[in-house]
Amino acid sequence: MRRVMRCVGVWAGLLLASAATAQTPVAWASLPPPAQEERVPAIARAWPVGVRPLVLRGWEPPATVYGPGHRGVDLAAPPGAPVRAVAPGRVTFAGRVAGRGVVSVQLAGTDLRTTYEPVSPSVRKGDTVGTAEVVGTVEATGSHCSGTCVHWGLLRDETYLDPLSLLPPWLLHRGPSRLLPVLGVPA
Repeated sequence: MRRVMRCVGVWAGLLLASAATAQTPVAWASLPPPAQEERVPAIARAWPVGVRPLVLRGWEPPATVYGPGHRGVDLAAPPGAPVRAVAPGRVTFAGRVAGRGVVSVQLAGTDLRTTYEPVSPSVRKGDTVGTAEVVGTVEATGSHCSGTCVHWGLLRDETYLDPLSLLPPWLLHRGPSRLLPVLGVPA
């Protein structure tokens, strides 16, 4: 039923858009798929929650613009945990969408925008934020995960990208610390 309602909503949107431009509607299946291999600079210097949170669900790009998929990653986080900006930028939205708190940050010097939800915002539209600056806290309700989580998204214009691609390898795959021998130092 949900899939049928989504298709009805898509067609209704296409019909409204075509009526506004006096063109015939385009079948959603014929639209090009989103770019999946767009280059993203690894500019993040912090995770949105925790030090290295568990990824509950990864990014699953849709086959078509309106197709099923997962347009971000879900990160495990307890209610009330601080949510941080992964890189410096300007808040472009802080409010509620469909009953959930959402914060969106335009990353400085890029055409990229990150989103975080469900979040109780502690920032306002227009605020400048730095790396690891708190933008809100994890809301206990409104999550689509089995527990509480933060859905972290990344967009370039209207194209969704994998937000994990913002993380440099040293932050994404950090292993345990290792002590190396020091040569030439007397014992």
